[in-house]
Amino acid sequence: MGEASREPIQILICDDHRVLTDTLVSIVEQDPELHLITPPLHTAEEGVEAVRRSHPDVVLMDVEFHGDMNGIEATRQIKEQDPDTVVVIMTAEEDDRLLLAAVEAGASGFLKKTEGVDEFLDAVKAAAAGEVLIDRAALTRLLARVAREREDRVQAQRKLDRLTPRERAVLDLSVQGVRNEEIARQLFISQETVQTHIRNLLRKLGVHSKLEAVAFAIRQGIGSG
Repeated sequence: MGEASREPIQILICDDHRVLTDTLVSIVEQDPELHLITPPLHTAEEGVEAVRRSHPDVVLMDVEFHGDMNGIEATRQIKEQDPDTVVVIMTAEEDDRLLLAAVEAGASGFLKKTEGVDEFLDAVKAAAAGEVLIDRAALTRLLARVAREREDRVQAQRKLDRLTPRERAVLDLSVQGVRNEEIARQLFISQETVQTHIRNLLRKLGVHSKLEAVAFAIRQGIGSG
């Protein structure tokens, strides 16, 4: 199939900054390789619904909206219902936590709202072609953050694995908000023994208080089920 007969890339814009979206519309409308499937949408919920109906090739998604759903959650829902749709996050500034959350939600890349017209067009076409839109420096930081967080999870699990079954039971009940007196009653031990178990688990987890131990456990997903 020749270049001239190629179908335009179907674009959906979802952003509540109307000055920006008006500018993006004018850019898209001037390029015959791009086609806007609907006027820009201004809530994440509208974006998810529009993808369900129209199945665009590329969604340009903002992060923060005034509604209940943000762009990260919208991206996750879009990718769940339509894996072939490419979602590009539009952002004013790079935030490593945002980058990581967006990648985990299924975003294919990021587009700075300060990009020029040519860079914007090139990025949209690259995304439609399956390219990943993230600069090398950001990718390096992101990979380093993922590696650090993975190592932190491994180290945290090693600490939890050092707990005896009874210490783990005390920790589990503490996460549930159970007081020491009730822990003693449920485990058929004395309150003094509960205190001993708490001192031991604090030492093994490398924390300084019961509250800190509970926070540590919650971060590792204990009690979330």
